[in-house]
Amino acid sequence: MKKQSVHFFNNYAYLLIALLLCSSLSFGQNKKAQLDKLIDSYTEYHKFNGSVLVAENGKVIYKKGFGMANMEWDIPNKPDTKHRLGSITKQFTAMLILQLVEAGKIDLQTPIAKYLPNYPKANASKITTHHLLTHSSGIPNYTSFPGFMEKNSRIPYTPTELINVFSETPLDFEPGERFSYSNSGYVLLGDLIEKVSGKSYEQMLQENIFTPLNMKDSGFDHYETILKNRASGYSKSANGFINSSYIDMSVPYAAGSLYSTVEDLHLWDQALYTNKLITKESMDLFFGEHISARGAHYGYGWSIGNEGIGSTDETIETISHGGGINGFNTLISRATSDKSLIVLLNNTGGAPLEDIAQAIRGILYNKPYELSKKSVANILYKDILEKGMDEALKNYNINKASKNYGLVEDEMNSIGYQLLRSEKMNEALTVLKLNVDAFPKSYNTYDSYAEALMTQGNKELAIKNYKTSLEMNPNNQNGIEMLKKLGVDVSDFEKEIVVSEAILQSYVGKYELAPGFVLSVTKEGNQLKTQATGQAIVDVFPKSENVFYLKVATAQLTFNKNDAGDVESVTLLQGGQEITGKKL
Repeated sequence: MKKQSVHFFNNYAYLLIALLLCSSLSFGQNKKAQLDKLIDSYTEYHKFNGSVLVAENGKVIYKKGFGMANMEWDIPNKPDTKHRLGSITKQFTAMLILQLVEAGKIDLQTPIAKYLPNYPKANASKITTHHLLTHSSGIPNYTSFPGFMEKNSRIPYTPTELINVFSETPLDFEPGERFSYSNSGYVLLGDLIEKVSGKSYEQMLQENIFTPLNMKDSGFDHYETILKNRASGYSKSANGFINSSYIDMSVPYAAGSLYSTVEDLHLWDQALYTNKLITKESMDLFFGEHISARGAHYGYGWSIGNEGIGSTDETIETISHGGGINGFNTLISRATSDKSLIVLLNNTGGAPLEDIAQAIRGILYNKPYELSKKSVANILYKDILEKGMDEALKNYNINKASKNYGLVEDEMNSIGYQLLRSEKMNEALTVLKLNVDAFPKSYNTYDSYAEALMTQGNKELAIKNYKTSLEMNPNNQNGIEMLKKLGVDVSDFEKEIVVSEAILQSYVGKYELAPGFVLSVTKEGNQLKTQATGQAIVDVFPKSENVFYLKVATAQLTFNKNDAGDVESVTLLQGGQEITGKKL
């Protein structure tokens, strides 16, 4: 299910708790030396290639380029290298909307039919600008339409032509009902900006944000423009890097079309502590926790939640967003409590930027953190192509047992899909089955394996694995849809489980998952809720009488009883990891 992608959507992941890792580093080194060593370790194993900026208390303490901005001409990345931003674009689009709200040209709660009269009225009459900003409109994400990116990403579109791609598609849900990340919504916001302002989206960005903030190295990326210090985008292959596939930048438009530098993004970050662009009231909306989104909250073009510090179980509240577009992936992470900033712009796609940022926070706060390790998955992939499966499996078993190598679920999943796309069916099935065996508590490994089995035509085994995935995560809508396609009755997975109020009440209390990290469980009527230290309160839903799951994150809670029948602990299952906390 979870395919590695180079599309321009945000792919942020968020855990309720960062489990303690096994290794840490001494803090005798100064921060710059530690940062050099950290990023060098990711560069050495081809897991990062780009530009980095780190700030403390608003002041830049580190900025540097790593690897090549252009590999053909051996031109290195620098702090002023221009990278495509992908979905970091969305926060700039949201800023323009709020400026238009202040100018009295947009009402966030008015249906968009008022501003976009050509959009189908049935939906436009119930979707508001607020819904578009918070990914709660229900409009399907056009970049996820089957074959769209493969067939259409090279085609130039006008905003109207792009909107026509999805405008007649039925809504996935009623507006405001839930969060579902949608580039379509931000494309509509770009068109809305043009319609109410009478100016192009690009002109509005320049006049209202980039020029006032002196962001001279930022703009709408046009492929044909001669742009000094522009990074080329690359993708990984078995033999190293290759040029990424072309995408016409009219396709991402207001959802992902911008380029910038780490230095310009620091100017942007600093401006957001002022009211130079919008008032304090509007800024509160910009960073408001409007809707639950995968364990965090989504503001207007921002994710608001808590992110890990190094390899500890400590977290810090951040305002962040990531992005990905052909050959690039990006991350901006702000901690307003101390005005720290991490900007990572990578031009080889698929870099583990959240892991790098977490390690950087370990350095900033003098906490243990991990250097990068050699990738078991990447070596396995190369061995399969060069040496064959038998030899690759021998090396896989040796490498995964070594402390110098790291086995990562998402990386294994990614190479499994690469093999599948290359029509190496037997190899893909083997890799995805290895991932199931290595991470048996992750619903996503079963989902991905099932997809490969379905592609192969092994319907019976595909059904079995989809069902296992759903038993682990009843909120896996992809699994439900795939079972429907396979002709399976899914009513058991869609039916509501009812737990008595008395039993729900017995789960209410506080559970210590780690020193200083407590999971609080409360009840409102028949709804059980949970809140981890420093995080938002979220609803949990029964899978059985004592097992509950989250809809905003892939996590599960199991309440455990002692011999006397009293609830004594809760076990959190997330990301294939388990941790049990005693009831206080």
